[in-house]
This record gives sequence, C-alpha cells and structure tokens, in this order.
Amino acid sequence: MILPNIKVRFFLLFCLIGIVSAQLSSTFYGKTCPNALSTIKSEVVSAVNNERRMGASLLRLHFHDCFVQGCDASVLLDDTSSFKGEKTAGPNAGSIRGFNVIDTIKSKVESLCPGVVSCADILAVAARDSVVALGGPTWTVQLGRRDSTTASLSSANSDLPAPTSSLSALISSFSNKGFSSKELVALSGSHTIGQAQCSSFRTRIYNDTNIDSSFAKSLQGNCPSTGGGSTLAPLDTTSPNTFDNAYFKNLQSKKGLLHSDQELFNGGSTDSQVNSYSSNPASFKTDFANAMIKMGNLSPLTGSSGQIRTNCRKTN
Repeated sequence: MILPNIKVRFFLLFCLIGIVSAQLSSTFYGKTCPNALSTIKSEVVSAVNNERRMGASLLRLHFHDCFVQGCDASVLLDDTSSFKGEKTAGPNAGSIRGFNVIDTIKSKVESLCPGVVSCADILAVAARDSVVALGGPTWTVQLGRRDSTTASLSSANSDLPAPTSSLSALISSFSNKGFSSKELVALSGSHTIGQAQCSSFRTRIYNDTNIDSSFAKSLQGNCPSTGGGSTLAPLDTTSPNTFDNAYFKNLQSKKGLLHSDQELFNGGSTDSQVNSYSSNPASFKTDFANAMIKMGNLSPLTGSSGQIRTNCRKTN
C-alpha cells in the first residue's frame, strides 16, 4: 500500500508543478533576460516619438493577436507557400502595421538573450509601453507566453469585430472571449488614439443618421463615396495622439468615427458606461488597464507548448 501512495503523491506533485509552470509571471525574465523590458520600452518610445500613430498600431497588434487563438504572436506570421497566416484576413488586410518595429525589438532582444523572450511577450509589453508613451495608464504585464507555430485566417475573419458591427455583435464578440460589456466599452476606449481608413467609415459618414452632420461633412471631403479607401482620419478627432477619455465625449456628440464606435452610445445598454467614462477619466484608465491585463491572459501558450521564435515572422 505504501508504494501506490507514493506514486499518487508524486503524481499530484507533478500536476501541481504543471499548474504552477503554466502561470504567467511579471518577473519571468528577471534572471534569464533582465534588460528585456527596458530594451522593449526604449524601442517603443523611439518609434512613437518618430510617428505618434505607431503607438496605436502596436496596441492594435496585441489586440488582434490575442483575439485569435489567444496571445501567441500568431498575427505576426507571414504567409508561406504552404501556410496562410492572419495578415490577409478582412480585419487585418492593409490595416495592421508596426511589424517592422516588432522586428527591430526582437532583433535587439535576441542579441541580449538569444532564444529567451517570446514575440507574444514583446507584443504585450509594447502595447503597454505604447499607451504610456501617449499619456495613458500603466499596468504590470504578466510574462511567460510562448509563440505559436500556427495561425488561423478563418478565426481572424470570424473572431475580430468589424467596424460595421452592431452593439449586439460587439457584445457577443467580446463575451466569447470572456469580457463583460463594461470591459468592451473600456477596451474600445483604445480608439482615443490612432487612425482608420476611409473604407472603414465610408458607409457611416454617408448613410448613418446618428452622426453629427458637420462632422460627417468634414470627413466626406477626404473620403469620397467611391475611391480613396486608404485615406486616413483620426478615430478621436479631439486629441488623436493623446490617450485620454475624449473618445467617450465624442460619442456623446455623435462623433464616433466608426459605426461600431457610435453603437456604444446609441440608446442601448452601454450608454451609461460611456457617460461614466466621459465624466470620470480616472475610472476609465483604471478599467482599461485591468481589461488589458485580462486580455493579455487569453489562452497563452506556456511551459513546453509552442516555441520561442527567433524571427517573429516565421516559425523556427
């Protein structure tokens, strides 16, 4: 009887170790690559100072990564002759950017600590550092993600919310990832920075009725009813390069750029939350930071799963 008990104890201990190893940790690179975070921050600050829009682009990369297969850097994989990645998915094609900045960061980190820091962790840290660089809140990024060896074009097309989404579709999309409608509104506040292409808001400025008429007319000048699909406009017309709560004030004035933005304040269940964040910027920043931590915990690969890619664009 003693031997089986010992076996049981070892089995339980093994399971416990497995559970512990699967947890992300803020000090994951403390000994293996102590300068990783400062190196990432330095490159992000440099990139954002060079082009303010890049901060929003890096934040969006992390979001578009985590919503498809979890936070595993699958969004960074290039297509190959035998593999179709996520970059050409409808929500990504011609609009996600910042890959060159991630490449530069990865190269710098690899020279410090070869094969140690994952691309998925770089995306998570770069998103946080981008928000801070534009005046937003900070948060403790949990680390220890590993990189996927696969991507999913179909999941990118189905799981990422479209700029034409209705409120119910947005709530459903975020609920599928474990987020409440309050967290949906908080995360949507990321549209207080960045720009969108004419093709994403053309239908809104010509067809929607819940839009400020002068706002719509000002946008039509650079976004014709046909053509000019890549022309850009700021998601937050008030302070496009500052992470603040102006996005919510714009929604109250019917100046949301995307149809999906204005859906958050259109007589529906999220109106009260928009009002709350509009009047209380501190609560928005707190809730946004907490929601970002939660998003960074979406189905990470840990332990022996996945790999640490040497080049973020391709598997080892």
